[in-house]
Amino acid sequence: MIRKCESSDLDTIFEIINEAAVAYKGVIPDDRWHEPYMSAEQIRHEIKDGVVFWGLEQEGRLRGVMGIQDKGDVALIRHAYVLTRFRQQGIGQKLLRHLEGLTDKPILVGTWKDASWAVSFYRKNGYCLVSEQTKENLLRQYWSIPDRQIETSVVLASPKWAGGVWMK
Repeated sequence: MIRKCESSDLDTIFEIINEAAVAYKGVIPDDRWHEPYMSAEQIRHEIKDGVVFWGLEQEGRLRGVMGIQDKGDVALIRHAYVLTRFRQQGIGQKLLRHLEGLTDKPILVGTWKDASWAVSFYRKNGYCLVSEQTKENLLRQYWSIPDRQIETSVVLASPKWAGGVWMK
């Protein structure tokens, strides 16, 4: 079952994000890695900033979470994580499809350039990498991240985006 996460899910969201994010350790630049990868305070800040988390629940427990953030003319997929032992079971794809169904806006996803599994996941689901210049422009326009993260990230765009033109 996919459901909107509530404030009572904050501890579980924290656990899922930080357990799953261990995959980044040694992959993303060392200066971007920290433990926990995302603090409870950072999660609360993201929610306050408009990220709405959704979770896939099985047997009464969340197995994965994914956020969506409305940014006016686009929506962003934010903080998509599945517990390690439940990966490769379609949880991420189900969450992505659910979130896609919540908006008719083009969707953008930012992720680490060297997180090949994440880039591959979005590409398999119809998202395309944008050019380096477009990536930089989009990250500066829609995200609040440091320059170092901009350098080491990519942006993928939903099929409603084609060569920098939003498709209706």
